[in-house]
Amino acid sequence: MSESPPVRPGTPRLGPLPYLIFSSRWLQLPLYLGLIVAQGVYVFLFLKELWHLIHDAGHLTEQGIMLIVLGLIDVVMISNLLVMVIVGGYETFVSRLNLQGHPDQPEWLSHVNASVLKVKLAMAIIGISSIHLLKTFIEAGSLGLPLCGPEVTAGVLCTKATPIGVMWQTIIHCVFILSAIGIAYTDRLMATVTKSHKPAAPH
Repeated sequence: MSESPPVRPGTPRLGPLPYLIFSSRWLQLPLYLGLIVAQGVYVFLFLKELWHLIHDAGHLTEQGIMLIVLGLIDVVMISNLLVMVIVGGYETFVSRLNLQGHPDQPEWLSHVNASVLKVKLAMAIIGISSIHLLKTFIEAGSLGLPLCGPEVTAGVLCTKATPIGVMWQTIIHCVFILSAIGIAYTDRLMATVTKSHKPAAPH
């Protein structure tokens, strides 16, 4: 019969209801495990696109190679975002990972909290949006061509970019940047207010 883990000295004993509410954080565990599965899907997608790049390198134009490479970078940045959400979210909202002293502990994890994680996620989203916008700008050079679709004859050059689409993607990217600036400013303001309300240390 297994023994229950010892309670650390000074650890308060929770009543049944507080214990139930606090233990509900473990309901997030399947969500983080699901994100690990999604990470595996992105690894498969990366390898698929990499094989496409290697296999068709002799038939692709410089623009085509650039678009595929940007797609690979996009997959890597989304994968980095997943790692931040999985590791940082689990550490912040579920349970400690006890990585102190581990040689592979991420530098940012040592001081992660909900505010820091929020800012880092916003910056990661801006990076992903930048890659998508760069791909759109590359494709924008062919705006005068017909739109790609089933009615376009095979072998005829076409484009997926439209002036309205480029404009809206640029606007959305700017909104992401303004949102990240707003989040960072709000967190800094809250930290300043919290620091000003702390009692002065006795001399």
